[in-house]
Amino acid sequence: MTQLKQQVNQNEYILEVENVKKYFPIKKGVFSKQVRAVKAVDDVSFQMRKGETLGIVGESGCGKSTMARLIIRLLEATDGVIKLEGKDLTTLSKEEMRSTRRDIQMVFQDPYASLNPRWTVERTLLEPMRVYNIGTRSERKERVIDLLNKVGLDSSYAKRHPHEFSGGQRQRIGIARALVLNPKLIIADEPVSALDISVQAQVINLMQDLQEQYNLTYMFITHDLSVCEHISDRVAVMYLGKIVELAKKDQLFSNPLHPYTLALISAAPEVNSPVKKERIVLKGDVPSPAKPPKGCAFHTRCPSCMDICKVEAPTLNEKEPGQFVACHLYQ
Repeated sequence: MTQLKQQVNQNEYILEVENVKKYFPIKKGVFSKQVRAVKAVDDVSFQMRKGETLGIVGESGCGKSTMARLIIRLLEATDGVIKLEGKDLTTLSKEEMRSTRRDIQMVFQDPYASLNPRWTVERTLLEPMRVYNIGTRSERKERVIDLLNKVGLDSSYAKRHPHEFSGGQRQRIGIARALVLNPKLIIADEPVSALDISVQAQVINLMQDLQEQYNLTYMFITHDLSVCEHISDRVAVMYLGKIVELAKKDQLFSNPLHPYTLALISAAPEVNSPVKKERIVLKGDVPSPAKPPKGCAFHTRCPSCMDICKVEAPTLNEKEPGQFVACHLYQ
């Protein structure tokens, strides 16, 4: 990943993830001896620039959500470095991380589960400001009203509870809560997957409008390639805990290099396209992260598998300017 760093000055990065791993131990026996580990995130590196949207896509279980929780330190990394504006988050104490966490906020997949059912919307939005001692009481209430208006909700909704809203309205509240502390990075973990199709477009357009207003930086995690193509500037494709391809959106969707990326894109429906794409059907199932295959993690399902793929894991290298791929076909 050194080639990624050479392209721009490090000061331009808001987030740097370097060789991050998260292994969950599997223990057996009376003495709980570790016999192996689930490699949920396995040696992942990438960077994000201020104001951009990085989409992270992949099948369920590929490590997308685990990666998000490592960045915000809801989970502790087994190894690696995570820097926010040059500050290594993995070395911070709990108190230091608590003060830093206001700079990183999350929008969760299930808007109802992420909201306290006993709290009104007003209390939900006031609480972060109270915890971090931001503004006076009247300034906080003004901020609540302003945020509700910004996310398309009436200020009278402040006195209501989560069960009184639709799914799309709840997610708007979740977005407002993420904005309360003026964060530098927002991690959106499948923020529209639990919503109806018609509501998905409204929430995505809202997030894009807010990004322009506040110069927000998004990490947008999704399994929906059409959503990713609409909102992302760059896209990272993950498979079995690793990034297999990283590129600008236009590069990735017009010229995918990795066989796995090609298969994902071929499976995505194109309603308005006059050209029918050839569907690539992958054989077999995703291997268990507790017992990943030797060599390239994708070789058990890859239609272009070679002998070297079975014994040697490929590294993520730059094939085209700004397009990185981990595949022996290009090495």
